[in-house]
Amino acid sequence: RIQEGGGSTIAFGVDMFPPDNVGKDDYPAKYMSPPVPSSGHDFSSYRPLGGDRFVEWKDGETPYAITPALLKQSDDLARSRRDYVKKAMEHAWSGYKKHAFGQDEVLPQSGKSHSNWGGMGTTLVDSLDTLWLMGMKEEFTQARDWVRDHLDHDHVHKSISVFETTIRSLGGLLSAYDWSGDKAFLDKANDLGARLFKSFQSPSGIPFGSVNINDGRASNFGWAGNNAILSEFTTIQVEYRYLARATGKKEYADKAERVYELMKEIEPSNGLYPLYVRNTGEKPSFANQKISFGAMGDSFYEYMLKIWLQGGKKESMYREMYDRSIQGMHDELLFKSTPTGLTYIADKVSGRVDHKMDHLVCFMGGLLALGAYTDPQGFDSTRAQRDLKTAKELTYTCYQMYARMKTGISPEFVAFGKDSNDFTVGHNAAFYILRPETVESFFVLNQLTGDPAYREWGWEVFQSIERYCRTDIAYGSLTNVNNPGAAPEDRMESFFLAETIKYLYLLFDPDTEVDIVNKHVFNTEAHPMRILPEFDKSPLALK
Repeated sequence: RIQEGGGSTIAFGVDMFPPDNVGKDDYPAKYMSPPVPSSGHDFSSYRPLGGDRFVEWKDGETPYAITPALLKQSDDLARSRRDYVKKAMEHAWSGYKKHAFGQDEVLPQSGKSHSNWGGMGTTLVDSLDTLWLMGMKEEFTQARDWVRDHLDHDHVHKSISVFETTIRSLGGLLSAYDWSGDKAFLDKANDLGARLFKSFQSPSGIPFGSVNINDGRASNFGWAGNNAILSEFTTIQVEYRYLARATGKKEYADKAERVYELMKEIEPSNGLYPLYVRNTGEKPSFANQKISFGAMGDSFYEYMLKIWLQGGKKESMYREMYDRSIQGMHDELLFKSTPTGLTYIADKVSGRVDHKMDHLVCFMGGLLALGAYTDPQGFDSTRAQRDLKTAKELTYTCYQMYARMKTGISPEFVAFGKDSNDFTVGHNAAFYILRPETVESFFVLNQLTGDPAYREWGWEVFQSIERYCRTDIAYGSLTNVNNPGAAPEDRMESFFLAETIKYLYLLFDPDTEVDIVNKHVFNTEAHPMRILPEFDKSPLALK
């Protein structure tokens, strides 16, 4: 990142905005684990190290000097760990290939397969860019051949989630196309995108939540009161804007962007949006009074920023919406725990604060940091520095959500209260379904700041996943993160390979081509694609 002579190799955040080392001590040796052997490291004997460590990071500081020598030491150590994350992917992919190739998911205990996403090879498609970025080109080519020769959307005869299919399958195909340039992926993406696009046929312009991609019938989910869900219809724009650019079909972008224009028209003054929206009338309207940066709200705020970045930071409406929402979050939802003072983002229901935080919220550390490094007011502005500080504080809290559990793995959500432990495991929330959001923030903050602590935390998480989630076939979810003796469940979401493993690999890959500041934007399923100005300069651009 930074060379001894003062030159820089890659223009990431740590290069553009060198760390302020004035008055700071050297990074302590105790916070840098020793290198791991090139092979044969035994994860079965790993025991989580416990919480309340790295306390210097709790209040959003980079407490020690980030020097060129430290960055080199961290990079060298990361490369040795990177190999083990790749081995984990090889293990999971081998199990999927042997037991479920072309099916939606492999069951990691029984070795069975199922097609709960409609039979579109969801794990395979979701994993394509992970294979590419890890250099697993033989496996990537085999997967490409299946996509080209066997992926057939005509076979899907049930209603499927527009949101999940867009972020997993459409996003996976588009990212694979962006990295490889293989038109087989664009052809399938164009076919799937056209089918999912039928969900936009609502009176309000806000798409329906589910669609039958063969007969075109679309509707909302009954369990959501037949309302549209905020985080779903606002989290398909990065994908459809890219698809529009790659195919020349401008209507994809027009209708997807119209959704944000409609939401801007009903924007609350504090920028905090309720989770349910009525979309069956002429104009959309809010249908409940719950606000959350977790489930059903999260990725709306993510895509406000990412659409702006994707367009080359030129479409000010998206950034203005983002900054208003982040201000509202700071004003109304940001709290400190008792007694330690951990920072968290609460929910609000009918005007009352609900002091809980989903694991899903842990993406906010990375998002706030990315927003700070790209702030139009400047990185040194009060707003950018506030957001970066909050990003670091939140990410430390999310690290504690892992470190304080007996397995070293976070539950689905935690509840904050006035007790001696800051937080407790949420009611019926002791499970872990291999979620990625915390390691996502570790990756983003490490790439932007260069701080090795995020790699240390990520290595602890990876070791716990290896110790407690690995099966003979792949990796499984946990029913109780405070029961180290329990076997993993017979369930592995496709996002484990698409997101969790990918973010861990990138965290330990100082040689990656991925550039989150200047070149790439990740969709919410961790599928990186070139921003549109970069795409327009590439060989893939339409002439």
